[in-house]
Amino acid sequence: MWPADDQQHFFEQVLFQTLGQEVEVLDARLVAGGSINTAARVFTPEGTFFVKFNHAEHEDMFEKETSGLAVLRDTEAITVAQVLGYGQYHDKAYLVQEFIENGGQHPAFWQNFGESLALLHSHTQRYFGLDFDNYIGALPQNNQPLPDGVAFWVERRLRPQVGLALYNEWIDPVLFEKFERFYEVLPRLIPKERPALLHGDLWSGNFLTNPHGLVSLVDPAVYYGLREAELAFTHLFGGFDDEFYETYHDTFPLEPDFDARIPVYNLYPLLVHVNLFGKSYLPPIERLLKKYVG
Repeated sequence: MWPADDQQHFFEQVLFQTLGQEVEVLDARLVAGGSINTAARVFTPEGTFFVKFNHAEHEDMFEKETSGLAVLRDTEAITVAQVLGYGQYHDKAYLVQEFIENGGQHPAFWQNFGESLALLHSHTQRYFGLDFDNYIGALPQNNQPLPDGVAFWVERRLRPQVGLALYNEWIDPVLFEKFERFYEVLPRLIPKERPALLHGDLWSGNFLTNPHGLVSLVDPAVYYGLREAELAFTHLFGGFDDEFYETYHDTFPLEPDFDARIPVYNLYPLLVHVNLFGKSYLPPIERLLKKYVG
């Protein structure tokens, strides 16, 4: 348990470091912060703030998150949460954001979301990757650029997670070797497209309904990658309306047979979940590899 007086002191110090002035904390209520961080809605006379914090296992995690949100915001394609500051107080790293009040979904929420994401994905550059590394959950994500999308998917996404899973004994050498053979198959499965700017961790827990009733994105793992991978991930845990997909496709059409490729792209988030949470996420991985390499 965390004594209430200690909580209040922590939040007051964090807000002082962020805002440069003393702020009285009237109340603080813990809210969902994901599996990596603790989060709170903090009420003050200066307004309501959203504060995420952890035990500073990765000192630069919130710096990378802030940079990623800035990359998304600069496109003006989609709304993202506003960061007020980040830093460290004693043994805790923290991030302070505006608190996004839920305005209730606008009738055009899913249409707006689908169109906005398609516009975000229309932002491109010469190489896959990004000019800084970041995190997917608590795991480092290597964004060192490569000119080919499939090569990037293999070398910067699948291989690091597969290697980590083998090291931690979540997978055995037999499954590791199946991945090695599967990498040779991938160029025949994935269409060639230009790099697209991705949120990078787009599931239903990482978007909010803002006061205007439209979408605001949080918790990115930004990079320029394969846009189909982003769309595939939205299918993994559900929570996205059919109108979202229809509007996206109308705005930025996908290549034929995308649905058949969804399990291929979802190898990456599933491997991330294996490395974060254990073997319960292995069965769909094993089924896919069996389908393609026996």
